[in-house]
Parts: sequence; structure tokens; C-alpha cells
Amino acid sequence: MIRKVDIRQAAPWDHGTTLLHNAIHAMQAPLPPDVLQRLLSASLTARARAHTPYSHYAVGAAVLDEHGAIHAGCNVENAAYPQGWCAEATALGAMLMAGGKRAKAVLVSGPGPDLITPCGGCRQKLREFGDDDLLIIAADPSGIKQSWTLGQLLPASFGPGHLSHNHTRQA
Repeated sequence: MIRKVDIRQAAPWDHGTTLLHNAIHAMQAPLPPDVLQRLLSASLTARARAHTPYSHYAVGAAVLDEHGAIHAGCNVENAAYPQGWCAEATALGAMLMAGGKRAKAVLVSGPGPDLITPCGGCRQKLREFGDDDLLIIAADPSGIKQSWTLGQLLPASFGPGHLSHNHTRQA
């Protein structure tokens, strides 16, 4: 179930504490508050390091792996536009380099106020390392906005399980 978080309840001096608290209740507390805060912080820190000289649309992502470690990444643009890459891909690469194999939650942050979700290509990349129940959280500098499962964002997806059977071609 998708639920929106009312961001108007945050006081300007609370640095997102109220937003985080409200978001936890809106998401039915799928993750402990300290983990959500660490994901948000890592994603926003990565977003601040994005290389976006062309679009000026900075994105950060933070992936929680099966060991409880958080891996962050930002989008990187390139003058040859198709050669850039998304924040989620950077974060997944960091997860793999650190020894993680499975994504358990992903927080993606954009500039706001519009919601940001992983693009279609990133949804498929996330599917490689997560199941339909992978938690996807949208945020911006004002806090957590909304969450979905990967299955909601990428229904009836093609994944590693489709290739797990040893198929042989018959001549």
C-alpha cells in the first residue's frame, strides 16, 4: 500500500526528525528509524556529490544490503549523454565492491518537490539484486516522501530466476 507523508508537520529546526518519524508510520515501519535515517543521510550526502553539469538534476541513492551495510551513489553525467549513469547504478556497484550481494532497501533522493523514483533501467538493475518485496523509498532534502516495493514499480519483471534453469538448445 502506498501512503503519502505529510511534510507540513516538520518544524524547521528538527532537521528531518519529524519527517522521518512521520514517514516511518506512513510506511508501517518496515525499517528501524535509525536505519531509515542512515539511508536518508547517505543518499543526501551522495546527492551533494553528483556530477550534473548539464541537467543540474542531482540524484543520490543509498542501498541497504543483506549485512546491514549502506552503500551510496550519485548520478554522473557525461558530455556524451548516453555515457552517464544513474545514482542507483553507482550505489549497486559500491555494494558489490564491498561484498554485498542482495539489496534489502533503496532510498533515492532528488531535488524535490516532485517525487523521484528509479528510472526503468535502474528498476531492472535493482531487480538483479532484489526481489519484488525490495523496499524503494523516495526522498528529497526535506525528508522521506513515499515508498513502494520493487514489485509495485516493476510488476511481472524478468529476473535472475528466469535464467536459473539450465536450458539447452535442441538442434
